[in-house]
Amino acid sequence: MKNSASNHAVYALRLHVVFVTKYRRKCITPSMLEDLRHIFSDILTGWRCRLIEFGGEADHVHLLIEIHPALQISTLINNLKSASSRRIRAKYAEHL
Repeated sequence: MKNSASNHAVYALRLHVVFVTKYRRKCITPSMLEDLRHIFSDILTGWRCRLIEFGGEADHVHLLIEIHPALQISTLINNLKSASSRRIRAKYAEHL
């Protein structure tokens, strides 16, 4: 386990996040999963976070995230949900 450091603290904060499709509909394809991995990684990099692991099935995705302690978790989760949904809907509008 890798620890990160700031001026006066050492930390190792990790979150396990699961996003589920509406009504658990099985609408996530393998190509969507790969795109979601890149989307989540890009978003998290902008928030000074890191995507450690990613996985999913047709009705949900799992993320293991390393976060910075100054970050508000609720803000991060809301941003992940809205930005990933917007990008996937734009690319796969005909499928969804």
